[in-house]
Amino acid sequence: MDAQSPQQLAEKKCAPCEGGVAPYSQADAKKQLAQLSGWTLTHGGTRIRKDWTLKNFRAVMTFFNAVADEAEVEQHHPDLHLEQYRQAWIEIWTHAIGGLSENDFILAAKIDRLAG
Repeated sequence: MDAQSPQQLAEKKCAPCEGGVAPYSQADAKKQLAQLSGWTLTHGGTRIRKDWTLKNFRAVMTFFNAVADEAEVEQHHPDLHLEQYRQAWIEIWTHAIGGLSENDFILAAKIDRLAG
């Protein structure tokens, strides 16, 4: 599987996933992650995560609201986490397959665009 650039991913739309497709292998996930800045594999290679430290609580909430809006458009919903008042992290995976799909990397690229 060829890795796609962040631009290529961000130009795509998430496809509905009801299961029945194989998740990315760890090798393929690592290849794709090499194209995305700051995202790491978690949970034995079945999820991706990125952490941010923002200016303040309001900045985190503004960011999370923008991510929520994008997630609704894509119909692919990440886990949003806030620790203390300005430490944010997001975790993404395709629940229907219990692992990673192209949708996860598409959403990660779109979140990176939101984060600037």
